[in-house]
Amino acid sequence: MEEEEKYVPINKGHFDDLETPERMAEFSRKLGEGWEDEYKIYRENWSEAPKRKEVLEYPILVDLELSSKCNLLCPMCPTITDEFRSHTKKTNIDTDLAKKVIDEIAGKVNALRLSWVGEPTLHRDLVEIIKYAKDKGIRETSFLTNGSKLELDYFIKLQEAGIDWITISVDGTDERYNAIRKPLKFEDTLRKIRDIKEYKTKNGLSKPVIKIQSVWPAMRENAEEFYNLFSPLVDVVAYNPLIDYLHKDEDIVYEENFSCPQYYQRVTVSATGEVAMCSNDDEVREVIGDATKESIHDIWHGEKLNRLRDIHSKKDGFKSIDACRLCYYPRKAIPDEMVFVNGREIWIENYVNRKQEVGE
Repeated sequence: MEEEEKYVPINKGHFDDLETPERMAEFSRKLGEGWEDEYKIYRENWSEAPKRKEVLEYPILVDLELSSKCNLLCPMCPTITDEFRSHTKKTNIDTDLAKKVIDEIAGKVNALRLSWVGEPTLHRDLVEIIKYAKDKGIRETSFLTNGSKLELDYFIKLQEAGIDWITISVDGTDERYNAIRKPLKFEDTLRKIRDIKEYKTKNGLSKPVIKIQSVWPAMRENAEEFYNLFSPLVDVVAYNPLIDYLHKDEDIVYEENFSCPQYYQRVTVSATGEVAMCSNDDEVREVIGDATKESIHDIWHGEKLNRLRDIHSKKDGFKSIDACRLCYYPRKAIPDEMVFVNGREIWIENYVNRKQEVGE
């Protein structure tokens, strides 16, 4: 099989299919506001560098985990497992280390995501780190959150610091949400999102863009209702098919000729400074560097990451790596459910032999 024929799922596991093309175009327009030409190149590199197997001078995105702690115990999250707890130190990143990474990548890396497995708003210096990154010229700063800390006064501080994009996990509505995201309450989270929307509208703000995402089984019974509730309040409403983060599945079907795109896109720095082999190695099974001692550039071009690229260049090479065999990227997904949202027919992709039931 020739290299250019290898299957590379660029954004697998994160679906915006519920959205209209017009809203997705507006979402991209807002993110690229003020750096349109660079933004276009950035997005093209994200898609094309993995296909070309091209190692750019720097990664396209750096994931910088501010906290490996979380204030929830969601039943589908890897952080609740004994295996995760045995591998992961619950801590907040040292602020000076975060600034060290930012100092190096500023002007070289356009996108910085200030979260990974943990809840970033648990870091007391989140606002300061966002402002530092923006003052250094990072074009796109973002983070994922459960929304527990997003009261309006805190959101205003984040906005004034310059955050560009916030993704909020909202798994279902009402009691379904309450059961998954306890002790959070749906009405309280909805109020926070409404307050943010009102503030942005009142002040004519296009940023930060707000994305809502839910695991598919939490919203499958009322997908249209979910979309119609949140679409007037946020920029994008998305769903994620349930991933085997609990590592329970045995009968896994893989895509043919899989080659992972992440080794040409991003570097993931954990809260301890250890650099994971990819953003899906949530237990940091394989460390490819140490940001406290090494530069992002050296790690990106280093022997350990190049070895992983070489393994993935071989047919089914990824199967020799534990974390890759368990990852959802090489796992086969098919459109096997159909829903209607406001008259639009939408096919939902799920992983083959993956039970779409929260906690399983």
